Amino acid sequence: YLSDAVTQLLEHKQEYTQFGVIRYFAEYFSSVKNSNHVLFREYNYIRATPHNRASFIRVFWRCYRQIGKSGDLLSMLEYRSLLQLLCPDFPVEMVQSAARIVLMDDAVDCLMSFSDFLYAFQLQFFYQEFLDSVLVIYQDLLTGKSPNTVIVPTSTSIEQLPSVAAEENNKGGQQQDGVESSTLAQCIDALCDRFKHSHPSRSCMKEVLEQTDRVCYYSFLMSLAKHEIIHQTVGALPSRAELLIDLEMDQELDKLISQISVSPGSNSSGSAVGGLKEVQRKASPRRNIHHRRKMEVESDGSTEETDSSEN
Repeated sequence: YLSDAVTQLLEHKQEYTQFGVIRYFAEYFSSVKNSNHVLFREYNYIRATPHNRASFIRVFWRCYRQIGKSGDLLSMLEYRSLLQLLCPDFPVEMVQSAARIVLMDDAVDCLMSFSDFLYAFQLQFFYQEFLDSVLVIYQDLLTGKSPNTVIVPTSTSIEQLPSVAAEENNKGGQQQDGVESSTLAQCIDALCDRFKHSHPSRSCMKEVLEQTDRVCYYSFLMSLAKHEIIHQTVGALPSRAELLIDLEMDQELDKLISQISVSPGSNSSGSAVGGLKEVQRKASPRRNIHHRRKMEVESDGSTEETDSSEN
């Protein structure tokens, strides 16, 4: 974070030095603490640390919670557009992977509820490297390899895994009955022993796999995505029962609406346009950190009041 703070300072020196370097660093690390620092940042930055990933998941939830409250169903491409409003270079492959978890790899052009997509996205985005490794193991087991001959991927070769995972996903040749749950559990346990990236709780994965004799890859991931231990571990989202509740954001929205409706000397539509322009002005990714914090509070109140509907 210190390296990124210095880099940002040097790239936008004229903007940030206007209110002092000390204040700039204070604002930067305050935004990191408050999880506001990932807004409008590049993809490599938002996935650089577990904290950044959890922060982005929370920002996504807060920004679009209203979609869940209204019960709207969206397509994979629409969710991609929403994500790219927060991170312009967010890759479509990540969105496709999350959609496959929800839709069990059937048809990624089907509509999804916000809650289903959100939980699947949390699992896929936060544990991407681990899930890529599990997919490689799963595909080996599908081909009939015994657990002793399955090559357990390690984090040292993780850079090669996404392309392998994408290739296997595109084949769409998974058997309907999947693989033996006990065998997959054995291989996953061996993977956890050697894996250096974040991975879901072993007890959580074991509990899911013990519920059935055979399991398919995407049904396993969907069960994990809905598991309460996953939400508690990542720490980005509230419980499923509270997913539609965000009192702080609701209060900010009420304030904004009241300001627009009682604004003297202007009609409501003109005030709304002016308010929107003000939010957009402060939402610029090239504004300083001080302005970004203000912007996120306002944006939370105007466009980000979204929660998810439960299936």
